[in-house]
Amino acid sequence: MSNKKGFTLWFTGLSGSGKSTLSRMIEGELRQRGASVEVLDGDEVRENLSKGLGFSKEDRDTNVRRIGYVAKLLSRNGAAVITAAISPYAEVRDQCRLMSRSFVEVYAECSIDELTRRDVKGLYAKAISGEIKNFTGISDPYEAPENAEITVNSETQTAEESLAIIMGYLEENGHIAGVAASA
Repeated sequence: MSNKKGFTLWFTGLSGSGKSTLSRMIEGELRQRGASVEVLDGDEVRENLSKGLGFSKEDRDTNVRRIGYVAKLLSRNGAAVITAAISPYAEVRDQCRLMSRSFVEVYAECSIDELTRRDVKGLYAKAISGEIKNFTGISDPYEAPENAEITVNSETQTAEESLAIIMGYLEENGHIAGVAASA
């Protein structure tokens, strides 16, 4: 697959909802098809591009805008860019959408109950008890997308089912060639 036009696949969802897992799975699929792929993971971006930012709304917005800017640069140069960051605020996600020529929002949905149940680090329990402040979805808001191009649910779907939905959308909408066309 020669993906010359580039696009941004923007994952949003609460911590633990499967954004990074699906991003890495899609990265592998796209690389197998010959695409130039870059993954901008929220934790890695925070460490390398946004060090020193806290978790205030302003700092979160700055972090997300930086991800959007880098995604724009990469996608306009033909890369398939996959972002995996909570990006809790709809307004800033919409600003990032406007930066990119080809933007696909993926909402990784999962209930707080399920996220708490599967949280091996106990972050949700600590946030619920008040030990952790400014935790998105608990003590800080998360604005779920109202019109995401794709919604997957890690509570009701396997990662493979979600992957198939996302890849199908990308093929059907001309972002990537179908498997037969790329072979």
